[in-house]
Amino acid sequence: MAVGIKVFAPASVANVACGYDVLGFALEEPGDEIVITKVDKKGLRITKITGGKLPYDPLKNTAGFAALKVLEHLEYDGGLEMEIHKKMPFGSGLGSSAASAVAGAMAVNEVLNKPLTKQELLPFAVLGEQIADGAYHADNVAPSLLGGMVLIRDTQTLDFHKVYIPDGLYVVVIHPHIEILTKDSRGILKTEVSLADHIKQSANLAGLMLGMQNSNFELIKNSLEDIIIEPQRAHLIPHFYDIKNAALTNGALGCSISGAGPSIFALCDSTIIAENVAIQMEKVLLDQKISCTIYKSRINNEGAILC
Repeated sequence: MAVGIKVFAPASVANVACGYDVLGFALEEPGDEIVITKVDKKGLRITKITGGKLPYDPLKNTAGFAALKVLEHLEYDGGLEMEIHKKMPFGSGLGSSAASAVAGAMAVNEVLNKPLTKQELLPFAVLGEQIADGAYHADNVAPSLLGGMVLIRDTQTLDFHKVYIPDGLYVVVIHPHIEILTKDSRGILKTEVSLADHIKQSANLAGLMLGMQNSNFELIKNSLEDIIIEPQRAHLIPHFYDIKNAALTNGALGCSISGAGPSIFALCDSTIIAENVAIQMEKVLLDQKISCTIYKSRINNEGAILC
């Protein structure tokens, strides 16, 4: 009996407040798992999906499409079977489709003895995620694949740069149990911004990068502000500003929407602060009888791994 290989790809937080579509970081959990097995019958087939309803047609599935693109590039015409195990919620703002695409691309590469590097897998994973939301962007895919915090300087060429992570930085993510599809959340955004807002947002992104590089938590705190995207999406998330206020008043460096939402992230500079922030953010939703899940972790520097 053929033995498959298993790859885990983690969830990610995209945008990081002031870096819409150009910045993201990986979490330690949750994530998705893909199992790939070589078989005699030619072609790629998805044989099992757990954790949610997804298409079995590889051309319509983020993991399957990313895998097909890798196989096409490698000119591989053998047989493969894929299992997809969703370990994270759909429409959560945690890069669910990106994690599947990353795991799919990496899994076929692993089963074929790693002819491509992680960096070389990036464009195939981005194409896989595009199946889900119709947009070509790497702010979830890149950190899920490569780990750490990643700046995408240019999306079309996928010119990415890893950002230094200061010691002592912790992440709290709260996921209210509602679903917001990325394509819907992107659809409400204005296509133009004022010059004043552009200047302010650019300064915040530059300040965040300098703060990370220099381990300057005060600069990070002052820069974690989104004045363009967050105000347009906040109404989609029940009690968003109450949750954000709970995080900030209890010591978080910053708090904003994770990707398209409804998940909300907070960055903290100690485990004690992170624990308290998590309790207070959760309390806001529980008081409103809204169920949720809390994730606490460091920024995951490994990204996708062979299990």
